[in-house]
Amino acid sequence: MKYAIVVYTNQAENVWNAFRFANMCLSHDNEVSVFLLGQGVEAASIKSLKFDIEEQMNWFDDLGGKLIGCAVCCDFRKDEMPELDQDLHCELGSMTDLYQIINDSDKVVTF
Repeated sequence: MKYAIVVYTNQAENVWNAFRFANMCLSHDNEVSVFLLGQGVEAASIKSLKFDIEEQMNWFDDLGGKLIGCAVCCDFRKDEMPELDQDLHCELGSMTDLYQIINDSDKVVTF
């Protein structure tokens, strides 16, 4: 099964849960694409003592998940977060990419 997960928040617990769910899907031999949209592009920059987002994102990468960040959303944050697109360590995409991911998926989940 193909899952599309759209993360559009920068709330630590929600982002952590999004990647936990993505990793669970991957561990059951599913294909998973995560698209970071809006505040979601800040995912790799979120620091939390309770929620190890970096660990979950690394597992996602190790398990073969596909991560795409919204290029326009990163661009909007350039002044406050100039290193954001490098911090994400992922491909940057557009609404066309988001459309394609959703169109090709069996299930869509948002966080």
